Amino acid sequence: MSYNSSTMGSGSTTARRTFQFGRTYVVKPKGKHQATIVWLHGLGDNGSSWSQLLETLPLPNIKWICPTAPTRPVAMFGGFPCTAWFDVEGISEDAPDDLEGLDASAAHVANLLSTEPADIKLGVGGFSMGGATALYSATCCALGHYGNGNVYTVNLSAIVSLSGSLPCSRTLRNRIEGSPEAARCAASLPLLLCHGLGDDVVAHKLGEKSAQILSSAGFQKLIFKTYKRLGHYTIPEETDEVCKWLTANLVLEGLR
Repeated sequence: MSYNSSTMGSGSTTARRTFQFGRTYVVKPKGKHQATIVWLHGLGDNGSSWSQLLETLPLPNIKWICPTAPTRPVAMFGGFPCTAWFDVEGISEDAPDDLEGLDASAAHVANLLSTEPADIKLGVGGFSMGGATALYSATCCALGHYGNGNVYTVNLSAIVSLSGSLPCSRTLRNRIEGSPEAARCAASLPLLLCHGLGDDVVAHKLGEKSAQILSSAGFQKLIFKTYKRLGHYTIPEETDEVCKWLTANLVLEGLR
């Protein structure tokens, strides 16, 4: 699916990029369908690898949608093209944010969720850059709009970020505190952030700082889990925690 960011109505005369999203993989629920989660892969990966892992999890009530990011030049790699949810110059608190790319990917995720039945709970999760995009979706949901001001229409019930960090963090608290409705939404949205102390790609301290910023901005239902021997990958201990957390927060029935 292609996405032209000029449709987002920013009013800017700057040339807009068109994003061509890759193939989407779907894992159907093995039991009663109660929730749908869009799961976002990391930089340079695709939806297929995560769909294979998610299919093995003991979560029969969840439908997983695993899209593939657009292939684009990435500044951190000297402009070398790879699959990426947004452009990135570096992985640090001070790195500039690609708001246009973030908005396009968050809108793509919202579009994938928009056709789900009304009684189905919706969520977004991801690993690394995918986790960052999931956290950005959480802020859009709370604020009620994307970074460019366009309305965010999806009601999210769960956010999961593995080895990720929060984009656009510097102004988040002021933006949410300035809106009573945003503050209410932030306070009610459950978030699970997991990070390894041995992560040499997205430093643990960056993930921890992201959790602190989200908490101080009013995301009260946030859990931050640290794994001592975990690097920039996932392990069964972490996925077990995700399963337990999703089952509890989405009130999943299992196989009945």
